[in-house]
Amino acid sequence: MIVSELEHKFPTRAVLKAVGLSASTYYRHRSHTPQDRYEQLRPLLHDVFDNSYKSYGYRRIRAVLAAKHGIQLSGKTVLKLMRQEGRTCQVRRRKKYKSYRGEVGKAAPNVLARNFDAGQPAKKWVTDVTEFYVLGQKQYLSPVIDLFNREVISYELAPSPVMGLVTGMLEKAFAQLKPGTGLVMHSDQGWHYQHIRYQQALKQRGITQSMSRKGNCLDNAVAENFFGHFKEEFLRQHTFTNMTQFKAELEKYIHWFNHERVQLKLNGLSPVDYRTQTIRDLKPTPH
Repeated sequence: MIVSELEHKFPTRAVLKAVGLSASTYYRHRSHTPQDRYEQLRPLLHDVFDNSYKSYGYRRIRAVLAAKHGIQLSGKTVLKLMRQEGRTCQVRRRKKYKSYRGEVGKAAPNVLARNFDAGQPAKKWVTDVTEFYVLGQKQYLSPVIDLFNREVISYELAPSPVMGLVTGMLEKAFAQLKPGTGLVMHSDQGWHYQHIRYQQALKQRGITQSMSRKGNCLDNAVAENFFGHFKEEFLRQHTFTNMTQFKAELEKYIHWFNHERVQLKLNGLSPVDYRTQTIRDLKPTPH
């Protein structure tokens, strides 16, 4: 039977009878619109992604949905929904600031040796300096990161890579450090870390200094990884009107990084939540 285009859209009773379908059945199915099983989930996916500085991939989105909302989905489903909603993160490589100036002071051995795991807080810290532009000005950021949970212990910001950038960061970090922890402090071979002031500050507190091998950024990969997140998640996602606003937003980002940003390596917890939970689990139960 040849059916015209008009009859295909609005078939006559004869056409429907020929295919064994009643008119009431045909129009009931024609008016039925399939429901979106993820209709209620899509706004939540928007919120999780947008509140993560638009930085979460599908694995972290999936972890947040499971841990905080009790929603269990496969990675493929989350990835499909993110693509449908236009929520995908994009990562770009950026040039690294190099603070090495040749032989400036005394270098230290690579005690860390790429062992980036720590069983307790304040056992292994890493640090580095990164350069970036904001409001047309150069800025330098120097953080201290705990390898136990990738938490930013302290940081210092300055418009030039002066020695005070690093010593200021150290003083803030030392204010949170209990004596006798057996801490190892790792860095690259930048001139700041070969400077006598830096090395004496560590020695006075019984801290073991460790340095990457010359020209080997993988020896300080955790610090490099943090800088990548900082530039992609924070700098690219914001427009700043003045330095006061920038510093306030930076403080908010560091707080979010420590308290809210989930990490798959930390069982889908934020650094602070992981530290809090681990310390709680390690406490002996009263008898």
